[in-house]
Amino acid sequence: MSSINREYKDRLFSFLFGAEEKKENMLQLYNALNATDYTDADSIKVYTIEDILYLEMKNDVAIILDSYLHLWEQQSTYNPNMPVRGLMYFGKLYSKYIEEHNLNIYGKKLCKIPSPQYFVFYNGNEEKPAVEKMRLSEAFVNSTNNIDFEWTATVYNLNKGKNEDLLKKCKPLKDYMTLINKIREYEKDFSVEEAVDLAVDECIREGVLADVLRSHKAEVKDMVLTEFNKEVYENGIREEGREEGREEGREEGVDEGIEIGTRRTINIINLVKEGQSVEEIVGKGYSRDVVEEIARSINC
Repeated sequence: MSSINREYKDRLFSFLFGAEEKKENMLQLYNALNATDYTDADSIKVYTIEDILYLEMKNDVAIILDSYLHLWEQQSTYNPNMPVRGLMYFGKLYSKYIEEHNLNIYGKKLCKIPSPQYFVFYNGNEEKPAVEKMRLSEAFVNSTNNIDFEWTATVYNLNKGKNEDLLKKCKPLKDYMTLINKIREYEKDFSVEEAVDLAVDECIREGVLADVLRSHKAEVKDMVLTEFNKEVYENGIREEGREEGREEGREEGVDEGIEIGTRRTINIINLVKEGQSVEEIVGKGYSRDVVEEIARSINC
């Protein structure tokens, strides 16, 4: 894992859909999601909060159009915690909106705010349904049918055969997935760096994201490599958690042991980030091999 770039990089998705100059792409995606036919891209207000990071990568895209506040997130690793993440992020977005519009939420008059819409675009390797509703209530310790405290993320699977109609209605999204799929195909026979090079060159020849790739080839390659390396890192951390869990599983039971191992791995990550040495962490009862591997991954 020593070759993984751990510095913050933008996502290719947000590069294609999140910048002011990409409002035409935003409009296409908004119309595709909402079955609308808006034509004035300038009516979109980009609302992404630039300084909020999740998993060391920026939140993707937030926009306001027609009194709707949209949050779009792209995920290459399946994450069941998207509703709570979205709730937290929308809280930041609404705080920003309330401050900008001088709304008095402590007064007697009801303050009107944009209606939320939260979409997650999944393109990972796990088999998932075409469309999935993730609900905040699924995370509650005490299960309930009460919808008074619900928050929902609508997850669209962008992989082949899942949401072809959506991709047809939004060419930039379709082209984005064409590039990702080509990289994955080439990655079967080449290193990820070679796969990205080959896929980018093929897309340029075929007119897929051609203007973007010609003008920003190096930046796009860097973004994609960061995302693919991030997948490798996360998968490696999960495997380390499973390995640690197998040790615990001999006494605790396999499933419970894996869960314990994952928690222990997260604890190790936090200790390393706090600046504790390998010796200090091992002294707390953690496996030296696991601690050293995680420390190398984080400090590389």
